[in-house]
Amino acid sequence: MALLGPVAGLLWAATVPEVTYLIVQGEVLLADPEGQGPIGGDARFAAICAVAGLLCGAAAYPAGGRRNDIALLLGLAVGGCAAALLAWRTGHAVGLADFQEAVRTARDGTTVTGVADLRARGLLVCWALPAVAAYALLELVVRRLPAGDRGEPGAGEADEVGGYQLDLQSAPAGRDVDGPER
Repeated sequence: MALLGPVAGLLWAATVPEVTYLIVQGEVLLADPEGQGPIGGDARFAAICAVAGLLCGAAAYPAGGRRNDIALLLGLAVGGCAAALLAWRTGHAVGLADFQEAVRTARDGTTVTGVADLRARGLLVCWALPAVAAYALLELVVRRLPAGDRGEPGAGEADEVGGYQLDLQSAPAGRDVDGPER
């Protein structure tokens, strides 16, 4: 799953809106901090990661089963975070050397078009959360795992209630299981 992160990062870098920076006394400042560029970049990152997470969760569901659901869910969560981190770093690296060179040689008051950057670091879970949610939603809809006790099959299966065994077998019609009533 983490191997899909760089592909998502390249897609993000290709679709992110341009962000303009202003060079002031050698420092790089956002020219329009509340504009479409910075906010749109974060929104596109979240959308790309959410769609990828949903697809990964749906693709992982057939591999799940009675014995490996917890490990699979942990893998979706950790792999989703790793994929989002790789997507961010890959998307940010596209064109970074040219941007740094332009900033280094720019004079005060010059505007420079920047590279994709993630300002809301909380969006790094936008891959993991939809992946786990898609898996859980499919489990609710399909109900692959049976609900209830996983003990011995058959009627009269003993369950523990308060530390004691309780036989849940129903009595045959017309008489009591323990004997005649007095």
